[in-house]
Amino acid sequence: MTERTAHDRRQRRILIGLALMFFAPLGLSFYLYYGKSWRPGGRVNAGELIAPPRPLPSLALPLAGTSTSTSTSANTGTGTGANISSTSETNPQFLKGKWTLLYVQHGRCDDECRRHLYDTRQVRLALDRDMNRVQRVFIGEGDCCDFDELKAAHPDLIVIRASAADEPLLALLPNREAAVNAHRVYLIDPLGNAMMFYAPGVKSKGMLDDMKRLLRLSSIG
Repeated sequence: MTERTAHDRRQRRILIGLALMFFAPLGLSFYLYYGKSWRPGGRVNAGELIAPPRPLPSLALPLAGTSTSTSTSANTGTGTGANISSTSETNPQFLKGKWTLLYVQHGRCDDECRRHLYDTRQVRLALDRDMNRVQRVFIGEGDCCDFDELKAAHPDLIVIRASAADEPLLALLPNREAAVNAHRVYLIDPLGNAMMFYAPGVKSKGMLDDMKRLLRLSSIG
């Protein structure tokens, strides 16, 4: 009986050790980035942390400027082709599996809008080997721009046509009404949580530095 009890205790310790090996790095990365008091190397994040992070809903949203025949070839958060269905909609899980830079434009895509799209493209490219861990999403109204030209200039961009379907997602963005005209870029983690946003005056270098630190520490996405 004593030998059986000792064996059971050893088995439990092994299971606990394996669980700690798996979950400790993930827990540490979330603690460091979502903890209010931590700032890497004494520096302040360029982005504003959303505390607590806000889980975003799983939604199938209409894609803009993408034909049904070519829609399945786009990059995804969960694997090639998985973020777009044959009906030219996003997969409901398209905000999961990768880090997402989300930009929402109401009205015409003006110079400020085009600058933010350019900056997020350059930030992603500058991540080099890690750039495939990051995706860019743009939600724009039908008259905001020529969607085909937009896709030609930004072939990696997931372009969504604004509609009533995206309302549950946009409603969860912090200070949503203020953000309509604020040209904010939102950062969404691979679990689908809105966790940071960038004000319009933030330099792309600050955004890049944040992304590099986050990807270096993160074991997800």
